[in-house]
Amino acid sequence: MTNDAPSFPAARALLLTHGADTVPHPGGTLLSHLDRVETRLAAWGARPALRLAGLCHAFYGTDGFDESLLPRERRPELAAVIGEEAENLVHFYASCDRDFSYTALPDPAGPFRDRFTDETFTPTARQRADFAEITAANELDLAAVNPEFRTRWGDPLLRLFTRWRPLLSEAAFADVRNVLAPRG
Repeated sequence: MTNDAPSFPAARALLLTHGADTVPHPGGTLLSHLDRVETRLAAWGARPALRLAGLCHAFYGTDGFDESLLPRERRPELAAVIGEEAENLVHFYASCDRDFSYTALPDPAGPFRDRFTDETFTPTARQRADFAEITAANELDLAAVNPEFRTRWGDPLLRLFTRWRPLLSEAAFADVRNVLAPRG
């Protein structure tokens, strides 16, 4: 497979091979969550690499989800299936030290800390926007399928994504308002 011809079926097959369909997650299994994240990104008009990154965003675990499907030492295996651009996004997403990085994400000079290495750096504008889109798709899925999650985290997430508005696509921010805006 070439890096310019990503395969969604191959990515999904790799997720199955690594047990994503057996890992419990709000709304069913990790695989069902990942499918919904990719579907949400597709509905927003995301490019294929970003959709693949959304589908595979939990391969190395995250700051909020410790379960890892593949050790980071095996990154080439994921890149061979989803392409280097998408794999780099998956790794970038997984590496985020949320407590440190979330506040500064909209600032073009804002620091980002890699939780794996403790390295701090300034991401590119595209990295920031891609990270914001995956994060929004991930959190909106959790809010949509888990009423307790939405009750506890809906208001803080709405504030966060409102601060991140410059990074989010129009479609993503409309979905943020639709899912998280207070019901009256």
